[in-house]
Amino acid sequence: MEAKAVAKHLRMSARKLRPVADLVREKKLPEVYNILAHTNRRGASMLVKAIRSAHANLEDQDPTARPEATSIKELRVDEGPTMKRWMPRAMGRATPINKRTSHITVIVGTNETEEL
Repeated sequence: MEAKAVAKHLRMSARKLRPVADLVREKKLPEVYNILAHTNRRGASMLVKAIRSAHANLEDQDPTARPEATSIKELRVDEGPTMKRWMPRAMGRATPINKRTSHITVIVGTNETEEL
């Protein structure tokens, strides 16, 4: 059984989120929560929120799913739309400021062989 959650338009660049996502790929949920609780990066809280949402979706579909037998099947961090702003500079010029966003896609699932 698998469940999916998507967090969109997060105000952090995908480049900053991907190293945090690499820490928890293909791991079991109790280990994931422990790793992210001790990770000192802003993106860790965003990942926890998306993973908890996917876990809640899985519990809605299958109430017998145990967190110990649940793992992250897929964790993808993609770029979202970029907000473009301008900053005034010297001599009447302006320079662009790109405020990047990202999308997190999490798929969690239970391993059927471990449940038996």
